[in-house]
Amino acid sequence: MKKIVTYCLFLTVIISMNSCKYYNFTGTGKIDAKTFQVNYFQNTAELIEPGIERDFTLALQDLIVNQTNLNLTTSGADLIYEGEITGFRISPMTATADQRTAQNRVTMTVNVRFTNTKKEEDDFEKSFSFFYDYPADRQLIGPTLTAAKLELFDRITQDIFNASLAKW
Repeated sequence: MKKIVTYCLFLTVIISMNSCKYYNFTGTGKIDAKTFQVNYFQNTAELIEPGIERDFTLALQDLIVNQTNLNLTTSGADLIYEGEITGFRISPMTATADQRTAQNRVTMTVNVRFTNTKKEEDDFEKSFSFFYDYPADRQLIGPTLTAAKLELFDRITQDIFNASLAKW
């Protein structure tokens, strides 16, 4: 009986270790690449928010570094992310009974070109967008801007990650 339990435990460990080469806990599956680079995302939006292009570029780099074992490089990478921030706009969303704005929405759109030098069929150019709603009695500065950028960056960078590496 002890041999059967030992054998079952050994078999379970072997199967678990073998399956990890096809899937890992970040959801990226098997990646042939070893390096990646994120080129500076220019801000070509009509409404310019100073520093947003730098902050977005760093947010995308940080996400990939934290969720994969890929090494960040500045040139000659296996995976290349580049593009531009094409939209950053504020629009009223809801109105009060006296026809005043009760809530505003800031929407950010990023055009991304992804190149996989090891697997050209994975290449794409795609637009990613998300929004953040905030009360109309606040301006988009200080803590409101910080919260908006955090939410926008989190959602858009995760969508880019999913499209390029997780294949979702």
